[in-house]
Amino acid sequence: MRVAVVTAWPDDPRAPAGGVEAVSVNLVQALANLDDLEIHVVTAKQSYSSLRVERWEQVHVHRLPWAGGRVLWNAIGPGRRQMREYLETLRPAVIHTHDTYGLMVQGMTLPRVFTIHGFIYRDTLVSGSHFAHLRSRLWRRWETAGWADQPHIISISPYVRESLGGIATGAVHDIDNPVSERFFSLRRHERPGTVFSAAAVTSLKNTLSLIDAVSRLVADGCEVKLRLAGSLDHDSYSRRVRERIAHEGLNAHISLLGMIDVEKMREELAAAAVFALASLQENSPMAIEEAMAAGVPVVTSNRCGMPYLVRDGESGFLVDPTDPRDIARRLGQLLGNDELRQSMGAKGREIALDRFHPARVAARTREVYLRAIQDFRRGRI
Repeated sequence: MRVAVVTAWPDDPRAPAGGVEAVSVNLVQALANLDDLEIHVVTAKQSYSSLRVERWEQVHVHRLPWAGGRVLWNAIGPGRRQMREYLETLRPAVIHTHDTYGLMVQGMTLPRVFTIHGFIYRDTLVSGSHFAHLRSRLWRRWETAGWADQPHIISISPYVRESLGGIATGAVHDIDNPVSERFFSLRRHERPGTVFSAAAVTSLKNTLSLIDAVSRLVADGCEVKLRLAGSLDHDSYSRRVRERIAHEGLNAHISLLGMIDVEKMREELAAAAVFALASLQENSPMAIEEAMAAGVPVVTSNRCGMPYLVRDGESGFLVDPTDPRDIARRLGQLLGNDELRQSMGAKGREIALDRFHPARVAARTREVYLRAIQDFRRGRI
């Protein structure tokens, strides 16, 4: 069965940038291990000037040049035309699109599966960017129209399924994101007092609330070190973060690591006592899933998709992301209790093995492909 996985794909699959690329690499690698699937990855990027087709392990990778314009315009205009023409020549048995690539195949008469990784219109609304409300309304119009067109949708979280109510007309399948096997085999060597977080330093990811929580812990005499991994490209917010660290005298307690690769992520999780993420908006963040696979207890937000990953009081704690006192209280509780950290980390890993192991995710995804092909043949596009 020839499968076209249409998604964001890294230049080097060993170093994915961001959650969609990481999920795509993990899923494609696991799907390629199934004997009856022939996997073709199709992607497009502004840095590509011409078509390139290459091999990565058992996978064919088709790198298309960017057709033109910003992300939304490309997805509904020139990028859509280019992608449709290319997929028609590739002739896959099923097309599996991810993220904004789903807009490019809207209306195609082939078996289609679509995975929603995020709600761009919601992210835009809380981004703090210029004209956020206007841009959010534009994204909402096109995203919801794209969801309504999809015959099969993979929901990576019950939060996604809930958000599709009254919009999606096709079948919705509940399958979590896959986590690389390398996180499940991680050997832990915890550094006492170490809190690790992996997210871009932005208002959406709410980095300042974590910093304020650490400030409270330090004031209470807690020996804590926060290690923040993630892009620092958002200049104004990054500047506020650096200023807050300096103003609170936290330079010895907080490290800004910038972007890190998968191996560095594994190293940080191996040494972390707790993983923390205080985002205001997330569907199913890969960093939490990787922390759970590694056996690290998690403190995260009590909103959006995060409560569907972390069982409050069992595998970690859910907190109000806008309340640094709440975040500090739960971090302090875990940092001060070895037995609690170990039990919560073990429970998180148990959950991760069942839900996020790539072999299990690939097998469940293959079943959706077969269902999509069957429905297409029966006239249920």
